[in-house]
Amino acid sequence: MKSASPIAGQHFYVSGAGSGIGRVITLELAARGAKVSAIDINTQAINELASNDSTSKDSIYPITADFTNDDSIIQSVHQAEKHFGPLHGLVNCVGILGKNGMKIEDLEIDDFDFVYRVNLRSAVVLTKAVIAGMAARKYGRILHLASISGKEGNPFLVAYSATKAGIIAMVKSVGKEYPDSGVTINAMAPALIESPMSASFSEAQMTLLKSRIPMGRLGKPEEVANLAAWIVSPECSFTTGFTFDLSGGRATY
Repeated sequence: MKSASPIAGQHFYVSGAGSGIGRVITLELAARGAKVSAIDINTQAINELASNDSTSKDSIYPITADFTNDDSIIQSVHQAEKHFGPLHGLVNCVGILGKNGMKIEDLEIDDFDFVYRVNLRSAVVLTKAVIAGMAARKYGRILHLASISGKEGNPFLVAYSATKAGIIAMVKSVGKEYPDSGVTINAMAPALIESPMSASFSEAQMTLLKSRIPMGRLGKPEEVANLAAWIVSPECSFTTGFTFDLSGGRATY
C-alpha cells in the first residue's frame, strides 16, 4: 500500500471495473488504501478481481449491474453504499465503441441508440444517483471517462465520438450546478490506450489513430489510473466541470 495516501479509507464506486482501464483504476485505488465497489456486467471478471486483490481481502466489493438498465444502475449504488457506506467518489469507465469503420450513411441507428444508452444515458443516470448524497455530505468526487474522440471527433466512429462529446458537455453543465457544494465533477479525455477496446480496431484504424499521437505510442492503463486517482482525491479541489487530456501531445489546447 502506498503511504500517506489522501484517499485511504475512502469509498469509491468504479463502473466498468471488469476489464481494461476500469480494472486498473480499481486496483490502483485499492492499492492506495481505498475501499472500492467494483461494478460490471461481467460477474466472473469482478469476482476474480476481488478474490485476487493483493492489497486486502475486503478492499474490493464486486457488484453486477447492467448499464442499459436504469434500475440496475441505481440499485448498484444502493448496494455499494450498504456495503461500504456513503460514497466519497465515483469513476465511471463504462463505454463501448459500437459498430465502427463505416461512414454515417451506413450507420445503423439501432446501434447508435445502444451506444448512446451505454455511454451517455447511463452516465447521466449514475451521476443523478450519487450527486445529491454527496452534496448533502458536502464532499464528493465524480470522474467520467470521455475520450479525445469527444473533443475532436474521429472518422468512422460517429456514435462513440458523439456520446463521448455528450459526457464532456454534461460534466461542464453539472459542474456549474454544484460549484460550491464540495462536489467536483470532471472528465478525462484519453487518446488511444492499450486496452481490449483498442485491440478491437482494424489495423488501418490503429495506424491512423496512433499517427495522431506525437509521442508515437499508445497510452498505458496505469497512466490513466494514476491521473484518475489524483482527480478523485481531496488534492484536486479547485477544478470542476473540466476535461483532463491524456493524449501523448495530441491535444494542445
